[in-house]
Amino acid sequence: MKIAHILGLLMISAGLGCSGHSSHQPVTLTYLDVEWDTPDNMPALAQDLQDFTGETGIQVQRLPRPDGSLNQLALWRELLEKGAYAPDVVSIDVIWSGVLSQFLMDLKPYFAAELSTEDPAVVASYTIDDKVLAIPHHAYVGVLFYRPDLLRRYGYPEPPKTWNQLETMAARIQAGERARGEKDFWGYVWQGGLDEDLTCNGLEWQMSDDGGRIIEDDRTITVSNRQAVKTWQRAARWVGSISPPGVVAFGKWDAQNVWGAGKAAFLRSWDGDYGLIHRGWPLSGSPAVRLSELGMTSVPGGRAGRASTLGGNGLAISRTSVHTREALELVRFLIRRDARELRASGHSEAPRDLSLYELPLIFKAYPETAKSKEPGARLVARPSVPAGARYEDVTRAYIGAVHSVLTGERIPSAAAAELERKLVTITGFRTSVPRIN
Repeated sequence: MKIAHILGLLMISAGLGCSGHSSHQPVTLTYLDVEWDTPDNMPALAQDLQDFTGETGIQVQRLPRPDGSLNQLALWRELLEKGAYAPDVVSIDVIWSGVLSQFLMDLKPYFAAELSTEDPAVVASYTIDDKVLAIPHHAYVGVLFYRPDLLRRYGYPEPPKTWNQLETMAARIQAGERARGEKDFWGYVWQGGLDEDLTCNGLEWQMSDDGGRIIEDDRTITVSNRQAVKTWQRAARWVGSISPPGVVAFGKWDAQNVWGAGKAAFLRSWDGDYGLIHRGWPLSGSPAVRLSELGMTSVPGGRAGRASTLGGNGLAISRTSVHTREALELVRFLIRRDARELRASGHSEAPRDLSLYELPLIFKAYPETAKSKEPGARLVARPSVPAGARYEDVTRAYIGAVHSVLTGERIPSAAAAELERKLVTITGFRTSVPRIN
């Protein structure tokens, strides 16, 4: 999507909105949605926006986004810099609050009741200098999808709890399936390309082995340490063994394509992706896609337990919007509609073809079936709040360092040491060793 095209839509909508006050025509809001890429995607939201217009008379022009978190962030920043031509309402990734803070309204005074019911860890990710820059809309948690049928076939009573177990199980299942004629079958697929997904994966590796959070809440850098280096080495060992050689270029959809074709035993993804995976997206013509069973559990862990990265998005309003009242009305409507749909769905029973096992601790869906004797993964937020406006540079540096290890371009210890120096330069923060749990 070319920015000139989107800017053209914004200018047209701004013209309609400005003329509306003088000619009594309806206001048109522009809505930049981080989840929406094509006209056919998310039809439920399209219906919600139609209902909103029906109730209020306020028109909504929804704008698409490109693929890839870093590409999206670049577009969001460029559009929000347009002042009066900026979108009115924007949904932002959970890690963008600090980067985009100068462009967004403080919504805390308007949504006190709604914020009081949200998970504090989620709200904190949208809070900068005591200002809440977005209202949590959708929260996602990193999870491991697995094939219960394959676990039974190879004698495993439960999915892996540790990275060592994952390696062993993935290797055995992969060898067995290839012996059965599935020559392009892999044990484990994940996102190893040059994008934000790699930060999410790397953070889960490190935190589960006491390798630090990259930047801690006290603004100390904890990345060049033995534990973190070992987790990078372990992931590099997966490439070409239990994971495809091309995993170092995989984004979200690449990994899901392999899984959706029935060519992998385990997939690292997000709990919110269940619907996509269950529908067999995008290879609906393949008989292997419609798996008879699907399992979901916490991401495996190490000596510090299991850690799942927080993902998701929130609804924000541009500081330069000339339709603030209407924008607040839209945000409130979408939050209220989501809450109503969640209550209506009940979430007391998981779909019969979905097996849940030791889910992340904040997992709220299907509470009755999510109970287990042992706790699942703890929630880990990326260091976007302590990094603030510099988070984009921080994550790009981190992604580059980890990727260089996965591809064999750099020795892990050297990559970690160089990354630490870069982060000191980027942030001005001091270094320390992570606290061992």
